[in-house]
Amino acid sequence: MGQGMIYLIYVGSNTDTLQHLAAVSPGMLIPLLSLQQACDKIEGMRERYDTMLLVEQTSAAAQAPELAELHKRFPRIYILLVTPTPPVGDDRKRYLQAGVSNMITPDVTAQRMNDLEQFLRQRKQYKLQEFKLKHKDNLTHPFHLPLWKRSFDVLVSLCALLALSPLLIATAIAIRLESKGPIIYRSKRVGTNYQVFDFLKFRSMYTNADRRLKELSALNQYAANSQPAAQTTPQEMPQLVGDESDGTLLIGDDYVISEEEYTQQQRTKQANAFVKIEGDPRVTRVGRFIRKYSIDELPQLLNILKGDMSVVGNRPLPLYEAEQLTNDDDIERFLGPAGLTGLWQVEKRGGAGAMSAAERKQLDVRYAHEFSFAMDFKIILRTFTAFIQKENV
Repeated sequence: MGQGMIYLIYVGSNTDTLQHLAAVSPGMLIPLLSLQQACDKIEGMRERYDTMLLVEQTSAAAQAPELAELHKRFPRIYILLVTPTPPVGDDRKRYLQAGVSNMITPDVTAQRMNDLEQFLRQRKQYKLQEFKLKHKDNLTHPFHLPLWKRSFDVLVSLCALLALSPLLIATAIAIRLESKGPIIYRSKRVGTNYQVFDFLKFRSMYTNADRRLKELSALNQYAANSQPAAQTTPQEMPQLVGDESDGTLLIGDDYVISEEEYTQQQRTKQANAFVKIEGDPRVTRVGRFIRKYSIDELPQLLNILKGDMSVVGNRPLPLYEAEQLTNDDDIERFLGPAGLTGLWQVEKRGGAGAMSAAERKQLDVRYAHEFSFAMDFKIILRTFTAFIQKENV
């Protein structure tokens, strides 16, 4: 869990394959029945560099157009074909042109799956290094945090850590007593001046979350449908195609993931979309509680104390999202403080998450240009008010 969860989206309906993959997969399996559902799911995810799409082979003529559209929309997603025999001739060409980069057999071994997991992790590290090198020399005028803001950050984070130390210690003990694994979850984030750092949160999921798939499947409401349930699974990687220039990297923010997945599930609820879970077995009991009250976010006070972030600033981004911001206006958001809370988080209160990505970027750029002590103080007050009112900010 400390290295980040591997997510495997499986599109198919063969229950035998699904059960086998559940037994050998090293990552979190997500069962879907169509590529359209896969698009909807990926849209709400922020772990794409740790995510793989596994597609059960049916008809190349029918699947290739949909796969090509998905690959165009999410060019970094690593796509594998699940098939007992490699496609040949025109079928092979169709799949490769549609973006399929690899294939596995339905009876893939656990060793092959572990190799695939390691491949994804190595790809992530490579992309991180590539990102750092790419932007190292791009900042002709790097941002320097004003002394007043750094002093405020140190004072607030120290006071908060001292005041909340009983809660922090109690939470750490509760996490350790309930399940094995690291107490702190680390994910890579991009902050001020394109600095990549370890973003800290309390762990809220089981370290063997993928092994709890049987519980998840039992709770999956769509399993009662006439269609057989399909699940996501990691596959072996015989490198059918080796072009990694479009590899997708996703480094997650559990808080934002929860918000976006909730919005997505609400939007598709009436259509019986992908996985509907009651009492998700991947999340610990302690995890549910600390997520509900945002206690899982408190370790970010250490990020603030270290200087990775400020109390108020632009939210540090997963690498995938940071890579998308390439024009001059968007880049300006990185020439300002990264923060725990910020302008767009409090501005969206009335919209219940309806603010568009473009609007959020505009507010980030505005904050980078206009931040001041008075603005920070107002944002903190609005954040505190929203928390008291139990609104997601």
